[in-house]
Amino acid sequence: MPEPEKSPSAPSSSSAFPSRTLDPRSLRGLAHPLRMRLLTALRHHGPATASQLADRLGESSGATSYHLRQLASYGFVEDDPERGKGRERWWKSAQQSLLFDESLYGDPDPETRGAVNVFMHEVATMHAQELSTWLGTMRDWPGAWPKSANMSDFTLRLSPAQLRELNDRTQALIESYREVEPGEGSERVRIHLHAFPQQTD
Repeated sequence: MPEPEKSPSAPSSSSAFPSRTLDPRSLRGLAHPLRMRLLTALRHHGPATASQLADRLGESSGATSYHLRQLASYGFVEDDPERGKGRERWWKSAQQSLLFDESLYGDPDPETRGAVNVFMHEVATMHAQELSTWLGTMRDWPGAWPKSANMSDFTLRLSPAQLRELNDRTQALIESYREVEPGEGSERVRIHLHAFPQQTD
């Protein structure tokens, strides 16, 4: 789900999978660790049943079923009519990406501020898990992939406006690759962008 700032998930150009901007109500409905993991699983791996998602995430099917219904009530997931022909209900993500409305940071409602905190910490947790999985499986990938992957960090001295400009330019560069024809041996690639001020000692 969630990928860069301004949007924990980058916007998609596909009209079949529209983006959605989080508002206080929808954020409060999504800001739960299991709900966010369920939505991420559906977006990354495609439609699934509550039982399949329970197996993937190590949860009970009762828990996944309940939270899928909650996600549906907020419009994040929906039935997949192409697969839901048996007794089990198939779910799919209703949007390809989510955009984070920056006004949520200053929302006066304590419940919304709490939801922002839960949401951001869960995004950070999922990013850390994805990076850990890559490090643990890196040797299983052909040699070109470990050499092409990146885990760098940089320290700059910037104003808030300059940081915003850097973020915007970085996201624009990433978005430009959505229009590039995938090359030979292409795989899905995850890109995490973290940029934040840091106090000096």
